[in-house]
Parts: sequence; structure tokens; C-alpha cells
Amino acid sequence: AIFYAVDNGAKVINMSFGKDYSPHKEYVDEAVKYAEKNDVLLVHAAGNDSKNLDVENNFPTASYKVPHGKKRARNWIEVGASSWKEDEAFVASFSNYGKKEVDIFAPGVAIYSTVPEQEYKNSQGTSMAAPVVTGVAALLRAYYPQLSAVEVRQIILDSAVKYNDQVSKPGEEETVSFASLSSTGGVVNAYEALKLAEQRAK
Repeated sequence: AIFYAVDNGAKVINMSFGKDYSPHKEYVDEAVKYAEKNDVLLVHAAGNDSKNLDVENNFPTASYKVPHGKKRARNWIEVGASSWKEDEAFVASFSNYGKKEVDIFAPGVAIYSTVPEQEYKNSQGTSMAAPVVTGVAALLRAYYPQLSAVEVRQIILDSAVKYNDQVSKPGEEETVSFASLSSTGGVVNAYEALKLAEQRAK
């Protein structure tokens, strides 16, 4: 599907899927490298198992093998889910997290979205959060086509709005700093991303 999307002109690909195992990860890795080579941004949902991705995998992953170890794809954003609650429940209780492996959070609770047979309903999951980031990325690439996938990725991460309060750690009873759950310690923000893109596109 990634090969097909790239070959048909996609500049941003949303990937709201994942699993605990990958029997042929090398095939997926080739697709990731193909997207990277062709300047296509990949946005992946972190998963809904309340687990630390720095310790446990949720495939596919941004890392792939190279002759002397591993390389992390530079065109990849890993997205956790946040809620609207500005308290300890700010992080969705189901969301995966990871200071190294998760890049940013986005709204993923009570999202009113489409379902089959021309219907709508409230849904939750990192599969709801990733498209929020994908939408911001598509907006940036439409307004500033001169920006590369890597540049758009960095703009989204650099413009994330920080949330410094204590939150409930998904799957556990302890509270931790929200900043400890992702590399940015922030939530995607379209307005801030557009402002930063305007500066960097000059």
C-alpha cells in the first residue's frame, strides 16, 4: 500500500494500524525506505496497548536494518493519543508512549469521525490521533510545497505545544510528567506549525 500511494503521488501517508509482531518486517522496511527516498512523510499511530514503546515494539517501526546496525527513518512521525481533559487524564489511558519512540501526541479521544455506510460516530484510539497530525502535515505540504518531508516533520515536532503537568501513566496507577512520554513532550498544533513553516519556507 505504501508503494502504491507513493507511486500515485501521495506526499503524506497516514498509517493507523499496528501489531505486536512482524514476521516479514524487511518487506515493510523496504516500503518505508521507498517513501523516504521519494520525499513522502509517514505518520503512524503508536498503538492502544498502554505500553512503553521504548521497551516493547508496535510494528511497523521507524527503524530498519542497515549494514552496520539500524537506522531511523527521517520521514516518520509516531503519534500517541491525548484527550481534552487538562488534568491527570490528559493522556488517553490506552495510548502507547515512549520518550524515544513516540514523537508527539494528538487528540484521540471522543473524535467524531466517519464509519462505513455513510455514518458518523465518536471513536477513540491512536488511529484517531494520527490523522490529526497527517492533516497538519498535508496542510503544510499544500501551502509550502518547497518544504521536504523531513522539514515538515521537524516543523510539526518543533511547533508542538508543551504540556508540563503530571499525568496518569497509561496502564499504571502512577503519575508522571507528560514530557516524559514522548520526544517532544508536546501536542500537535496546526496554528503554531503554520507560523513556523512560514518562517522556514523563506
